[in-house]
Amino acid sequence: MLYLLPTTLRFWLGSLLWLDFSQPPAVLPARTSLSFQLRHEHAITNDSRVVFSNVAPSFAADSYVTTTSNIQTHKPQSAKAFHSARLRSIRYDQSEQVLWDTTNVLGPNVEERETLLTLAKMTSNAYTSPTASDWYTPNGWNKSTPFGWEPDADGIRGHIFVSDDNSTVVLSIKGTSAGWITGGGGPTVRKDKLNDNLLFSCCCARVGPTWYTVCNCHQGGSKCDQECLEKSLTEESLYYSVGLFSGLIALQNLYNNVTYLYPNADIWLIGHSLGGSLASLIAPSEKLAATRLHLPSPPSTQHITHVFHTADPIPMGTCTGITSSCGVAGYAMETRCHLGKVIRYDTVTHLGWSVDVRTHSIVHIIDRLLSEDWTQEGDRTVPEAKADGEDCIDCFNWEFGSFEGQS
Repeated sequence: MLYLLPTTLRFWLGSLLWLDFSQPPAVLPARTSLSFQLRHEHAITNDSRVVFSNVAPSFAADSYVTTTSNIQTHKPQSAKAFHSARLRSIRYDQSEQVLWDTTNVLGPNVEERETLLTLAKMTSNAYTSPTASDWYTPNGWNKSTPFGWEPDADGIRGHIFVSDDNSTVVLSIKGTSAGWITGGGGPTVRKDKLNDNLLFSCCCARVGPTWYTVCNCHQGGSKCDQECLEKSLTEESLYYSVGLFSGLIALQNLYNNVTYLYPNADIWLIGHSLGGSLASLIAPSEKLAATRLHLPSPPSTQHITHVFHTADPIPMGTCTGITSSCGVAGYAMETRCHLGKVIRYDTVTHLGWSVDVRTHSIVHIIDRLLSEDWTQEGDRTVPEAKADGEDCIDCFNWEFGSFEGQS
């Protein structure tokens, strides 16, 4: 698969100008090419500090090139009302009405394989540093100077790429570091796993009677207390609450840093696995988690695209149960529904791939899936992006409600 989100895993990318309350730039013609360079690295530490460092010019010598297309999206009519709704969702587990305006922005051309490939490489780079051997870079990139995050920080990490004309910024967010998939590790492993199990399990990662759950909302059998679930998602250990709100907000702080530096830029967010899910929650488009968090949602989320393939059981919602690869590793990846559009590569039917959690790796997607055009659907080089059906239901075998005081 590519980016994760299904549950928490999938390749997610979005054009989120609707969060930018500054004057937008003039709309460029569709299919304009943009050239990006690495400008900044970012991290959010355990105490919610935003670590934001500039990258030396030697690392920005070469470019990542993408093409664009016009995308219809939505902006809140009032910045104050929007942030009030965000705050209410985190502090009080309540929804608040937000009024939206429709606008057109320049987003990535997701119908072109080369654009998806470029964004996938930028996404993969969120897991590493420009000096590492697994950094994707054009020929001739200078790796002489080390840059990176605080070595022991266990918060959100990533990189910021900026187009050469400063019109567009790409914020790439790191996903789950898990040796059971990638062979890697690092200081974020424990918290990555906690966030995966909080956000994308049906009920506190209650997979079986021997599991250690991540919250106390299970009420026996297939019953789960809804109010308890919603409160558990606002705990300080959750990347979303730690990341999105500073004094109130940390990911919002990060976002504010970006918009301060580039006040007239379109902002694209990309990520793989948990990183894609966190990016999509800003939109929001992770269906179950966004509902539980009471996030203010625009009238349409068609500016968001999820990219994955059918041999990856995580976005397909089939890596479930005690005996699954996810279950054996202690991950409860149980959701599969998402908002926005989905580009689903049917690698099982057309390429004969076996369903295997190891295909979830972003490197696997880059090297084996996006390395050449998709030729299975006529003259399309990428499968058509489609919305999930309204009949997609997560956790259909669970009963959610108020069970306080019941035995």
